Amino acid sequence: MYNFGGKDATPAPKCYFTHATLPDHIDPQQPPTKKKPFSLISSQPFSHTADLILPEEVYEAVKQELGGNAGTFHYAKVTMSLGEIISGDFFNQYIKTGNIMMISEGRPGIDNTYTLHEGILRLDLDKATYERCGLVGKPAPHGGRKHTKARYVVETNLREPSMLHGKKGFARLEWAFRNVLTQSLAWLFHDLTTPFAEQTPGPPSQTPPPPPTGPIAAHKPTLHALPATPTPHPLPATKTPPLHAPTLPTHLQDTEYSAAVLEWLGMASLSSPRLAAADGLDRYLCRWDVPVPYRAGGNDGSGGDGGEAVVRDLVRLRWRGLLPPRLLLHVWLLVQTKGLACEEGKGKEGAWAALSVAGFRGEAYAVLGTGGRDVFVWESA
Repeated sequence: MYNFGGKDATPAPKCYFTHATLPDHIDPQQPPTKKKPFSLISSQPFSHTADLILPEEVYEAVKQELGGNAGTFHYAKVTMSLGEIISGDFFNQYIKTGNIMMISEGRPGIDNTYTLHEGILRLDLDKATYERCGLVGKPAPHGGRKHTKARYVVETNLREPSMLHGKKGFARLEWAFRNVLTQSLAWLFHDLTTPFAEQTPGPPSQTPPPPPTGPIAAHKPTLHALPATPTPHPLPATKTPPLHAPTLPTHLQDTEYSAAVLEWLGMASLSSPRLAAADGLDRYLCRWDVPVPYRAGGNDGSGGDGGEAVVRDLVRLRWRGLLPPRLLLHVWLLVQTKGLACEEGKGKEGAWAALSVAGFRGEAYAVLGTGGRDVFVWESA
């Protein structure tokens, strides 16, 4: 048979589900890097929205910790061209010796878009632009879809010793950025070398953003504040699945129930009125119910060991902006260690928390912790 694109061209599943078990002890300063959910959070560097949903009592236990240690993060919006990124003090200080993350404007899969993370510059180009650039790249996987315009990805590690002015490989980049990719674009910029201790303490409304310093100041950036603890949005008297049931790990192995719980998390993020205990919408218009696992046995055919839906007061915290993975790791570790786990390492009764994150390129994941060592992860492919 003919090979029309290799393994990367095959359609991927829409969602993966993983049941992970956390280690007995987690060091907040050095969390695991190869175990989910920590590896998943770190693998998605460019996120724009994160929702943390948790019971009110769990929020009361962690709200002081969330706001007290991190303060306010800052990221900048700046207009630059690719040629300006790889030249002068900006290139030497931020890329060669520093560590920044940047993402350009544009629609993924339609416009030419660029990202910079861990020194790797990624160019997502259409076919015509790619052929004019003269750079070496590879075809972007398209999932076997028909009538899709070919796109190419060029990835360059700017921290390699060969990436210096005067070197042949670097000269190719300079030529492409000087003759083809010359447009100035809006970028989101965040300096990853700024430690937690140097972030501005207090809410952003009371603490004005500090003036920009370093090479980026020459490009007149607009600073944006990102509070470590956003304003809580209460969800009173909300119908909730039995997420505290001891049989939850078994029931979530059912694909339909797992998808239903993920759908409920999405509706909670949207503050859907269908979740309110006082919702009186006619069943003729909407027959949706809070997901409850199928329970075999029982005289009425509904069973008896899966748990029933409960009504609880919930709280939603939402972050919007350029969200670095270290902020999301910081939030999840605080919730896991201070809000869900007891001193003996066991889970608090009835405690749970869910973190849903959406990325700029359409990727997304959700993490559900139910206390103790059980964590459930959904991730889009």
